[in-house]
Amino acid sequence: METVKLMRELIANFEQERNYLPKETGLSLIESTGENDSRGISAKCRDTKVEDLWSLTSFFGYSTQTFVLAVNLLDRFLAMMKVQPKHLACISISCLHIAAKAVEEERNVSSTNELIRISQCKFTVSDLTRMEKIISEKLNFQLKTITALTFLHLYHGIARSHTADRKEALNLDTLEAQLKACLCRIAFSKAKPSVLALSLLTQEIEATQCVDMLEIAHHVQRHLKIADVELLHWRGLVAKCMSDYSSPECSRPNNKKLVWIVSRRTAQNLHTSHCSVPELPTIPEDCWDESESEDSCEDMSSGEESLSSSLGSDADGPYFPLNFLCQRYRNKYHHTS
Repeated sequence: METVKLMRELIANFEQERNYLPKETGLSLIESTGENDSRGISAKCRDTKVEDLWSLTSFFGYSTQTFVLAVNLLDRFLAMMKVQPKHLACISISCLHIAAKAVEEERNVSSTNELIRISQCKFTVSDLTRMEKIISEKLNFQLKTITALTFLHLYHGIARSHTADRKEALNLDTLEAQLKACLCRIAFSKAKPSVLALSLLTQEIEATQCVDMLEIAHHVQRHLKIADVELLHWRGLVAKCMSDYSSPECSRPNNKKLVWIVSRRTAQNLHTSHCSVPELPTIPEDCWDESESEDSCEDMSSGEESLSSSLGSDADGPYFPLNFLCQRYRNKYHHTS
């Protein structure tokens, strides 16, 4: 009965997924935009901001669902609107805040002030609030969407219902980490969520060499009428993405980090209490100069640095180099007098 219920839910979501896809023409325009073109968003610029969202998601303890939803909102908005690079920071942080409010418990959602400070962006609370309104209106307030994570959970549930007593059960955390890695590349925004999720699932199943689970995945594929050529195409891109994340080049993070600026007294308290980053005291007011923003979306800075050299707590996963482990935020704050 559980499998039947999951299959019905799967079909219902499959029939609706097209309503939440970014416009492919808009995504192609982003991919064709040069990195130094100030008139539009390039693929590299978009990917860097998504990595920032991943870092912030980990920092604030938000769920994978929040991150995936934020990326979906961002891509859908960028694919329908002509956006200047200087506005991208405000747009991406607004998408994260919208997603957090839609997914997380209210008490766990960071304040707009805190979100702006930690993201090190140069816009005001008013800018963020106004941008959230613009994004919500342009997306017709379709803020709770069907994503690849939706299908990943359904596929995992169906596979688990057939392998409840087996050791070969798939690790959902690993699958989620792989999905987040893929979403950091705009190419995967063109994939149907159902196909991207099935690509991740079947690749992981083959890694476990479980014939029974692979047959379940093939049954799901036939039921959804997903063509072999389509699945193989995205599986190839997924495999390359995972390989790239495991390469030596990917294990050489840059120096763009979250920087904590604290007073001498706070620094002493940190040494004595051994607090971790999420529990650090509030950043002093004087480290945020609101005069840098004129409270206008047109004046938002385009010079924000990337927050993520590592990819948050997901560096623990098997698809990320061990070098990432030493890049945790708890080791990356500076003391000033």
